Amino acid sequence: MRFLELNGRAPDAAEIQRLASINYGHFTSMQVRDRGVRGLALHFARLADGNEEFFGWRPGLDDEHRLRQLILHALGDRADASVRVSYVFGADLDGPPDVVVAVADPASDEPAAPQRVRIDPKFRREWPEHKHAATMGLWRAQRLAAAAGFDDALSVGPDGLVREGTTWNVAFLKGDEVVWPQAPMLKGVTMVLLQIAMTMQGVPWTIRPVPASELPDFTGAVAVNSRTVRQELASIDDLKYPAGDKLAAIMAETWASVPFDAL
Repeated sequence: MRFLELNGRAPDAAEIQRLASINYGHFTSMQVRDRGVRGLALHFARLADGNEEFFGWRPGLDDEHRLRQLILHALGDRADASVRVSYVFGADLDGPPDVVVAVADPASDEPAAPQRVRIDPKFRREWPEHKHAATMGLWRAQRLAAAAGFDDALSVGPDGLVREGTTWNVAFLKGDEVVWPQAPMLKGVTMVLLQIAMTMQGVPWTIRPVPASELPDFTGAVAVNSRTVRQELASIDDLKYPAGDKLAAIMAETWASVPFDAL
C-alpha cells in the first residue's frame, strides 16, 4: 500500500512533474501505530528546523495542528503505517513550501537478519544534522556496499571518527555501557528517544567521539532508525560481532518504555 498527498489532496499531473523534477526539500519519517507516534514533538521540531535552514521560513504557531490534520487525512482509516512528511518547493519558489505526506505499509516489528556492513570513507551526507532530500550519496554507498558483498555502509569521516550509517544511527556496547558516536551526523528521533529512555530506565550510556580504531573493543553493534531499534550488525568490514548480542535486547526493552503520542 502506497499513498501520497500534496497539501492534503492528490497532486495533479503538473504537480507530480514538479515533485519528480525538483529534488529540494527535507523530511521526517515515522512509524504510526494505532494512530499514535513515538516522539511526535521531536519530528515536528525537526521539520521546523529544516524549514528555517532550507527555506528561510519559520512556521506559525498553528503549523503543528495543520501537520497533524494532513497526516490524519492521508492515513484515512488506517491505524498503522509508515509515514513520511516532507516539505518541498511550492509552485511559487519564493513562497512557503508545500507539504507532502506519503503513506506506506508499516515496517515489521522484527529486524532483518544481522547485517554485514562495510566502512565507506567517501560517504558523508551534506548538511548532516538535517534529514533532507539530497540522498544520492547514501544510495550510492548502499549500491557499492551491495556490489562488494555487504548489506550496507557506515560512514567514517576524514578525522577517523565513526559517524552514521546510510539511513541509520549506530550504537555500540562496551562492558555494560551503550556508546553512541559523537560526530557530524543526524540526531535521529529514535536515537534521541532511546537516550532519554535509557536515562529514565537507569541504563548506562554515553555519547562521545568513537575512532574507527576502537571498533574491535566493542562487544556488539546495532543500527537504529525509525523502522528498527535493534538491527544487529554482524560485522563491520572484517570485524565480527557476536550473534544474539545483548545490546539488541537492551534496545528493545528500553524502546518498549517509550510512550506513543496521539495524532
